[in-house]
This record gives sequence, C-alpha cells and structure tokens, in this order.
Amino acid sequence: MRLFAVSDLHVGYRENRDLVAAIPSAEDDWLILGGDIGERISDLELVLSLTVPRFARVAWVPGNHDLWTRSGDGEEGLRGEAKYRRLVEVCREHGVLTPEDPYALLPGGGPPTVLVPMFLLYDYSFRPPDVSREDALAWAREEGVRCADEGLLDFEPHASRDAWCASRLAWTERRLAELPEGTSTVLVNHFPLRRAHARPPLVPRFSLWCGTERTDDWHLRYRARAVVYGHLHIARTHVDDGVVFEEVSLGYPYQRPMRRARGLLREILPGAWSDG
Repeated sequence: MRLFAVSDLHVGYRENRDLVAAIPSAEDDWLILGGDIGERISDLELVLSLTVPRFARVAWVPGNHDLWTRSGDGEEGLRGEAKYRRLVEVCREHGVLTPEDPYALLPGGGPPTVLVPMFLLYDYSFRPPDVSREDALAWAREEGVRCADEGLLDFEPHASRDAWCASRLAWTERRLAELPEGTSTVLVNHFPLRRAHARPPLVPRFSLWCGTERTDDWHLRYRARAVVYGHLHIARTHVDDGVVFEEVSLGYPYQRPMRRARGLLREILPGAWSDG
C-alpha cells in the first residue's frame, strides 16, 4: 500500500481538470486531497467522482478556495461554517475521510500510524513580532499584498477568521490528545503548520494568510511520521527534526513549468507501509 497526496488542483481550469481525469488507477493505494480543489461544490463532486473509484481510500481537507462564497443561487451561496459542513457531507456521500471523521489506521507494517486530516485555518500570527494583529493587513498592503479571502472567505457564525481558527485548533488538539500512546501520525492540513514553511519568496507578506504559530511543534507533539500541506503552490520537501514535510500543490496552469517535474501525485514516505 502506498500513500499519495496532491493539493491545489484548481479544477476550474480546463488544463487541471484534464490532468485529474488522467490519474491512473491505484486500487491498493490511498490518496490525500489537500484542499483547494476548486471554488464550487460541483468542483469537489467532479474530483471525487474521478478519484474515489481509482483508490482504496481517499481523504480530503478544505483549502481557502473551497470555502469561498460566490454569488448565485442554491448551494453556491453557502457561507462560512455552512459551506464547510456541506463539503463534508459531499465527501461522506462518496465515502471520503474528512477532518470530522475518526482517524483511519494506515494498513501495512511498521508502528501504528493514523491519517489525520485537519482543518485549522489561519489567525494572522505569521507576522513580525513588532506588527500587531490590528496593523497586520496594513503591513501586508505596504507591499501591495492582498488576499481574496478578505472578501470571499466568510467566517459566520464565528466572530472572525481568527476565532474560527481558534475553535478548530482547540477541537483538533483535544482529538489528537486522545490518541493511544505509541501511535504515530501523518498530519494533513491545507495550510503550513510552521512559519518557516509559509514564506512565499515572491510575496513574503502573504504569510499572514498561511497558518498559525500554535501548530509550530505539532509534528513533535503528535509524533508525526510525515506532514502534508499545500496552499503555497511551491512543491517542495523539508525535513525538520527528522520529520518529512511535503508541500504537494499542483497550482495554476501558468505555474506548470515550476511544478510538473515532480509529477501530479506525490508519494508520502515511500514504502513506509509496505509489507515487503
């Protein structure tokens, strides 16, 4: 059994839809969809219809684009928590693991390891220590950096995106603390868990919308064998404290020359769950 991952498919682009449609079957293997499938519920439904029949198990976490609210009728007008809950329902209709489900034990040899899909959002804490939360958006704008989330990612019924993030963090921490001693994890979140991994070289102040300081040591606290994330559209591998961090974005078509050399799907910890 192998564990693959990809994020930031952005299937609103025809070129990206074609790449997803061409994913080969791997019926003994698992697939992680790491968020930013698209901006509409129908985008998620399309990708699940293509991937679920081809893999033994599929897991999903939401990205910021998945949660955007677009004007229109019906479900596309869902906002905030309601949009997230509807996406979870769609995944469950396809038998896909979500951040709301019990953690699944990965099959194969080695120490017991669970797959941990997470939805943690961000709280604007990836900023310099001398910049207050109140001044954070102005600090980013000084270099012309803005994020469409400010207009499209609704946070109702929460008081703010920060508050939604805090709620998700507290709930996820409680669940992780209940894992049996000796259980390892593969942590999956759309946004980077560490500030060091959340600094896009061309737009470093975009880090504001990239995660939270509160997860900086989660790879150690929760015995991670690997951490999977996306969001930055910079596919790369870091090794911190002996833990592999894989950024698995596909990204937009114009970014393809930077991405295609590494392939569409990334194998996480190659061979880690092989029975030999």
